[in-house]
Amino acid sequence: MRLNMHKLKNKFKRLIMSAATIGTACLLAGCGAGAAVGTDNSGVAGGQSEVNGSEPENASADSQKLQIVATIFPEYDWVKEILGDQADNVDLTLLLGNGTDMHSFQPTMEDILKVSTCDLFIYVGGESDSWVADALKGAGNPDRKAINLMDVLGDQVKEEELVEGMQDEDGHTHEEEHTHDDELEYDEHVWLSLKNASLFCDTIASSLADVDPEHSRLYQQNAEDYEEKLAALDQEYKTSVEKSQSKTLLFADRFPFRYLIDDYNLTYYAAFAGCSAETDASFETITFLAGKLDELNLPAVLTIENSDQKVAKAVIENTNTKDQKILTLNSMQSVTTKDVEEGTTYLSIMENNLQILKEAL
Repeated sequence: MRLNMHKLKNKFKRLIMSAATIGTACLLAGCGAGAAVGTDNSGVAGGQSEVNGSEPENASADSQKLQIVATIFPEYDWVKEILGDQADNVDLTLLLGNGTDMHSFQPTMEDILKVSTCDLFIYVGGESDSWVADALKGAGNPDRKAINLMDVLGDQVKEEELVEGMQDEDGHTHEEEHTHDDELEYDEHVWLSLKNASLFCDTIASSLADVDPEHSRLYQQNAEDYEEKLAALDQEYKTSVEKSQSKTLLFADRFPFRYLIDDYNLTYYAAFAGCSAETDASFETITFLAGKLDELNLPAVLTIENSDQKVAKAVIENTNTKDQKILTLNSMQSVTTKDVEEGTTYLSIMENNLQILKEAL
């Protein structure tokens, strides 16, 4: 049977969630709706930042602010853009603000309390968010709204796939003789499509209007303005791909960019699927990828952020010319609060990814 490390981690999460939910219920007995408790996982907050469990001096006043929790950076940044001038009047928390990959995130009791008591909660909704169902059972704020990005996409969510040469978690390369009885898995990296981002921003603006009707027109206008920027960048991607000689990318790493490359009809080869826990490629995978570099005369091997580039270097060493560049596309899975404070945005990362894409094609 194929071993899926992320599924094992998620089963562990569900085991600890029962105990955490009981603990949260005890905490809620002494907390009003909208209260927020800072954690080591908490990130920058719009209006009021709570770090490492410290309680702000004006906690009473802040409890009247709108409380919004986003699990990952893209959600957090979209909310900031749509809030606009209202950001100072909202407590906005980035739950995975310390650079933790969502695939390995373990929520603390304080995290669950934040989710239970907030006014609006935004999360991806994939296998890595299996802990959310129990967290949402908390009744800290019965009027809380929640946005599940994968539910927003509906039938546009893509199945995780194994392409030719890709190594699965049994160590087989695709097209080898093997069977596995896994249930269907879906690609969680929905934020890496500019088209998806526009759809998500519509939903966020609508939900913000529901919880704060007084500023509904502001949220709608801000969303429209931001979506114009998304559409302009989307057109830049389209134009750049149309002008490129190659239409193929090669990743010596995990591949979380399926939504991005499908938007522009690109093809790809990769060492591992997007949610794979694998880091060591087999000899067969390395030689296959090296052969594709030679066959297609590709100028670069791609990795994602924080890669040790070990697989990429091994692939290049097995090519004929051994002179390909190693380039990095940012999947936004390790953005930290420091990055946010220094001005990193969803658009800035996607703009930089476009420049990398041009070089790789």
